[in-house]
Amino acid sequence: PLCSNNNPYASFGATLARDEEQNLWSTPHDVTHTEADDDRVLYNMIVVRNQLDKDSEEWQKLNYDIYTLRQTRKEVRSRWKHILEDLGFQKEADSLLSVTKLSIISDSQNMGKARDILLKLSEETNIFPTSWELSERYLFVVDRLIALDAADEFFKMASVVYPKRPSGERVDDSQKAPQC
Repeated sequence: PLCSNNNPYASFGATLARDEEQNLWSTPHDVTHTEADDDRVLYNMIVVRNQLDKDSEEWQKLNYDIYTLRQTRKEVRSRWKHILEDLGFQKEADSLLSVTKLSIISDSQNMGKARDILLKLSEETNIFPTSWELSERYLFVVDRLIALDAADEFFKMASVVYPKRPSGERVDDSQKAPQC
């Protein structure tokens, strides 16, 4: 037993460090990431960074890119949570945004409508940054909103709180539309 790899305690200390490094979202030990393309891109960046010398310019650039991507994801999630809370889902916001590998679409007939709403959100609001590629994670969230009959209200609220601006035009907090 001492020589086998079956010892459940052998890598206990290393597990926490590995969990932190493998974290694909913004908080440590986040198990809500999916196996989507954007997750694989981030994972590949982490793998490449870990193979580089920490003092190298390439390592610093990749580390910055990883940090920036995580911060962007955190900001997008925060925007969604803010709107959900404004719609009255204060207690349910985190669970509505929680997407795991085990998550399923509630009704396959809603898939087309969910895609349309998600696309409309990306084109007609600033809930996603301009450089953002749509994440499969939010397709599941929109599906849940459709099931709760709240998808249209979510879109309306997103249009008010995060209106689409011409590129280059920045909005500070004093210019934002009042919250509903």
